[in-house]
Amino acid sequence: MIPRYSRPEMTAIWEPQSRFRIWFEIEAHAADAMAELGMIPKEAARTIWAKAKDAKFDVDRIDEIERVTKHDVIAFLTHLSEIVGPEARFVHSGMTSSDVLDTCFNVQLTKAADILIADLDKLLEALKRRAYEHKLTPTIGRSHGIHAEPVTFGLKLAQAYAEFSRARARVVTAREEVATCAISGAVGTFAQVDPRVEAHVAKAMGLKVEPISTQVIPRDRHAMYFATLGVVAASVERLATEIRHLQRTEVLEAEEFFSEGQKGSSAMPHKRNPVLTENLTGLSRMVRAFVVPAMENVVLWHERDISHSSVERMIGPDSTVTLDFALNRLAGVVDKLLIYPENMLKNLDRLGGLVHSQRVLIALTQKGVAREDAYRLVQRNAMRVWRGEGDFLVFLKADAEVRAVLSDAEIEENFDLGYHFKHVDTIFARVFGA
Repeated sequence: MIPRYSRPEMTAIWEPQSRFRIWFEIEAHAADAMAELGMIPKEAARTIWAKAKDAKFDVDRIDEIERVTKHDVIAFLTHLSEIVGPEARFVHSGMTSSDVLDTCFNVQLTKAADILIADLDKLLEALKRRAYEHKLTPTIGRSHGIHAEPVTFGLKLAQAYAEFSRARARVVTAREEVATCAISGAVGTFAQVDPRVEAHVAKAMGLKVEPISTQVIPRDRHAMYFATLGVVAASVERLATEIRHLQRTEVLEAEEFFSEGQKGSSAMPHKRNPVLTENLTGLSRMVRAFVVPAMENVVLWHERDISHSSVERMIGPDSTVTLDFALNRLAGVVDKLLIYPENMLKNLDRLGGLVHSQRVLIALTQKGVAREDAYRLVQRNAMRVWRGEGDFLVFLKADAEVRAVLSDAEIEENFDLGYHFKHVDTIFARVFGA
């Protein structure tokens, strides 16, 4: 997590002060429940809130204590006792450090998910607007990087919209998956703390109770969460890579916005490079890199160990902060994307009409020509165009075997660009709704 690729709202979730505030709230809500159950004095619970509710925790002091205790939760509890006073002896009664750490981590992950969902909404809005703007803008579809058949640029953006709609649904599911709370004590048996305490804390923190925890919340939940972020990042890279290809000099069908005063190269003043989408490609790789460690965290010894702890201290902030930045950058790229319909048409015509080869093939078969023979006739003329000898339509009209089956008018009918777009409305209705 570095400032260059961070946004304040997301980084705030992971700052020490925020983490200690969540720890305090978990402890204070637990104290409330214990007081109601007669486990600790009610006055003690009131004092805990009164003394520390608005306190600013001294991060340096907590770090100083931890250098001695070698235990972060004990260091925090020691500092909390300095603020609360004698009543602090009732804090953390029957609880274990994982009750605090795991519940806090899940609060942070749900908060992060809420930001990512908002990010996706912003991206979806930009994609929808630009898709309708270019709903019928003709461009060439490519397979293997080679011209295939015509599509519209709106369809390209609609595809991305559908993909990120699925991404949003997955993040919502991942949020629900990870939004659990455990206040079950050592090895998760509730021996020293009543299950009703857990239920109270869960409700107060906006979580659900973990049905069964050991001494930790099961890490398959977190693996699912980080895997979801990895899939979203893959979708980010997919769209970024498409834009990078379209910006190549030989293509130049779309281009990142180039602002006044922007410089593309330290050496070559003419350069306008796709730096934002290249950056998104790299950021996406980083988010996906966190998926495997999250999967490996599922495997812990017996009721718990802390092999997962160091991993999560890194991947929690880094993955959410990085993906948040990437989604916002991508939304900006789409919003300001420069689109060149004239270049799209020019590229469509580069192969002299070869993009209509399938229509001619089908027309021949519908006239009774065997498919293998029809394919041979069409390919024979198409390869002449590939060799730069001339125009596909001209060659077809001059081919005696083709002319024996199709008239000039029938051949020309198969070169109608609009024919390929007759179902665009149907596709848009499927993607965006009626």
